[in-house]
Amino acid sequence: MQSCFVPSESNPYMPRFFIEADLNVDTTVELTETVFHHWVKVLRAQAGEAATLFNGQGGEYEVTLTEVAKKSATVSVNAFNPANRTPKFQALLGQVMSKGDRMDYAIQKAVELGVSEIQLLTSDRCEMRLKYDRDQKKLDHWQGIAIAACEQCGLNIVPKILAPISLEKWLETELPKTKLVLAPNKDETDVLADATLDIALLIGPEGGLSEAEITAANAKGFLNWCIGERVLRTETAPVVALSILNYNL
Repeated sequence: MQSCFVPSESNPYMPRFFIEADLNVDTTVELTETVFHHWVKVLRAQAGEAATLFNGQGGEYEVTLTEVAKKSATVSVNAFNPANRTPKFQALLGQVMSKGDRMDYAIQKAVELGVSEIQLLTSDRCEMRLKYDRDQKKLDHWQGIAIAACEQCGLNIVPKILAPISLEKWLETELPKTKLVLAPNKDETDVLADATLDIALLIGPEGGLSEAEITAANAKGFLNWCIGERVLRTETAPVVALSILNYNL
């Protein structure tokens, strides 16, 4: 039977790391190259120091650094905490891609606010196009941002960043019952009144979704969601929308 732990209030800054490894209490694990570099090389951790590890399979583990060599290190796995700190709702974010740091910011903040999955999209006004075979490094970069966000905020289930598809194709897939599209300047309705806890959220590019795209989304059951009188930037929209969902659901 695994013992459980609660993060220490006396040490709220205990480092957290995502590790691609099997974790079990009362075992020893060799750190991956990424965790070794960050914890031992960058943070200069010494034997006897503690950290939290999670592998995306649920829960997190308290570990102690036991052996440190020049190019490797080993930890003992001491206790397990089953908490995942996920919201009550499951949000699939359909985010039309944008260039530069804006996309990084949108992914980072969406993960911090508990999005369950991010589907990258292209649209009429999309600023960029990715081909999966040529741009795997970009997709890996964005997945890395999602992992780092989980390390920072305490989530233990890492959302997947899915390779881009067209908005048209996404609308033909099986989506959650509650479907919301951020549509500024549309009549505001109480879209959350009958919302389920399984939600698809569609956010357009910097230039916004076209009228035809909004109409196509409406035809597939998406409700227009106008948040206030201001037009939000594409990287700001998921932050505001997910914050509202966290507060209301």
